[in-house]
Formats: sequence, C-alpha cells, structure tokens
Amino acid sequence: MSVVAEGLHKCYRDKSALDGFDLTVAEGRVCGLLGPNGAGKTTAVRILATLLRPDGGRAEVAGFDVTRHPAEVRRRIGLVGQHAAVDEVLSGRQNLVMFGRLYHLSSARARARADELLTQFGLADTGDKAVKQYSGGMRRRLDLAASMILAPKVLFLDEPTTGLDPRARNEVWAATRALVADGTTVLLTTQYLDEADQLADDISVIDNGQVVGNGTPDQLKTKIGGDRIDLVLHDADDLAAAAATVSRVTGADTDIDRDDRRLSAPVRNRVAALVEASRALDDAGIAVEDIVLRRPTLDEVFLTLTSAGTGHGPRETGRE
Repeated sequence: MSVVAEGLHKCYRDKSALDGFDLTVAEGRVCGLLGPNGAGKTTAVRILATLLRPDGGRAEVAGFDVTRHPAEVRRRIGLVGQHAAVDEVLSGRQNLVMFGRLYHLSSARARARADELLTQFGLADTGDKAVKQYSGGMRRRLDLAASMILAPKVLFLDEPTTGLDPRARNEVWAATRALVADGTTVLLTTQYLDEADQLADDISVIDNGQVVGNGTPDQLKTKIGGDRIDLVLHDADDLAAAAATVSRVTGADTDIDRDDRRLSAPVRNRVAALVEASRALDDAGIAVEDIVLRRPTLDEVFLTLTSAGTGHGPRETGRE
C-alpha cells in the first residue's frame, strides 16, 4: 500500500479534527477523500504529508512512518494545496527551476526538468510568460508540475480545482490522469462530487474525523440502494395513482416530488421493472413524459453517509 493510516487522532484545543481515522490507498490508484467542511480532510492530508504530527495512531506513506521518518516521506511525495504556491512575477519556467533548486537539483538538471514538465503539462508555449498572465487552469497545471519535480511516488491533491471554471477543471483532470498513467498514486480531497466520480478509483467518505464509508464509486452507489427507476408525469394529479402503481411493480416505497411531477423508486431487476412499470402505467391511462433507469449519484452517497445529509438534501422530497 502507498498510504496507510490507522487510528489517527488530532485535536485542536478542545475540538477533535480526526477521531480514529483509517485509510489505505493502493499503489498506482486515485483515492478520493470526500467529506463536508470541517470533516478532517485537510488535517488528514497535512499529517500524511508530514506537516502535522498526529496526537495518536500511526501512518505510513511510500513505506515510511510519517512521524519516525518524515524526511524519507518528503522525498517521495508531492503536495498541491488549496491555493497556488507559484510566484506570479516569475515565469512558469523560472518557477520550476526555482523549485528544482530548492529540491537540491543542480542548475542544469533543474532547467532540464523544468523543460520536461512544461512539455508534459502543456505549458511549453507559455513557459516564458509571467505567471500573472496565466489562466486559473494554467496556474493549477503549473502547481501540479512543481509538485512533480522529483517524480513523487505519492501525490496529495487538496481540493485542487476549487474556484476554477469547468474548462480549467478539465485541464487539471487531464493532467492528473496523465500522472496516474505514469504510475503516481494520488490522494485527492474534494468537495466536487463529479470530480471524484471522474478521477477516483476508490473513495473514502469522512465525517467528524472518521471514515464512514469506502469502496469504488459503483460500490458506494450500490451500497445505498442500487438502481432506481425515475419517471416524470404529464399531469401532477396522477402522482398518487402512479406512485401506487410503481410501488406495486417494484415492491418498494416511491418518492414523490410534486414540484417536478417526478416519482422515484428502487428496483432489483432493472430492465424487467422498467418494462413492467411502463406497461402498468399505460394500462392505467397515466401519461408519462419521461422514464429512465439510473444509478444513485455520489451526491446521494455523500448526503446519505454524512451529517450533511441530515434533512438538508439539495431538494426536499416528500413521501406519500
């Protein structure tokens, strides 16, 4: 395993940031660490990156204990924080050469490594421009490049796309995928659920300093209820009758959203349930505008597993 944490504890005065935090990340994979604000994501990353000492528990990164051998860990990791760490006055190339020298590379090797990274991250044409002229996505790509000066075995990305527009986020995602393809292990903290769905091989959901769920995105989605059938009616007056019909077909309670004239129910036999529900609604003379099968979303996983979902989902859904 590239990252192992067992029973990590960390307190700030009387507040517990981590309370028995456990995590494993396999080599060459992307692990998404999800959780609401204050759940302990950044604290966990700072301990694993040797920037904080835990109050209890143990952790290893790239085979070395983070408290007993922090220098060995630092030689094998990269870290991209929530805010860009590059100098806006310097050019992209000058920034990378500076970081290379800080990592004790020779002048020649630092310049060569800067050129390699500018090409790798699609910044070769803008390497001589001042960073203040870069777009948000370009700055984050330069930040990623700086974290890769020593080609780390493990890369920590702490909310790397916060504040970026969709195009810039896609640029950072593409750069991250390229790093993983070259063998880097990535621990990604994010509040963007679609980002985790796009990038993560495995996901750990953290709340109140503890991991409350983990698995692949598909495993987590299945864990909270598997497939669902969603349908939108032509007439809101048919909602009650349609709900009864769908419940009879699926053998499950049906969620009703009056504002959107929408019904939703979990299903076991995907295609058979869809066909049977369509036929039963047609026989009952209930007009349906749209009917689909879908998996639960990571948003639903997040809201189900964390305290963020306690009665405050993105849309209030009544049950009848």
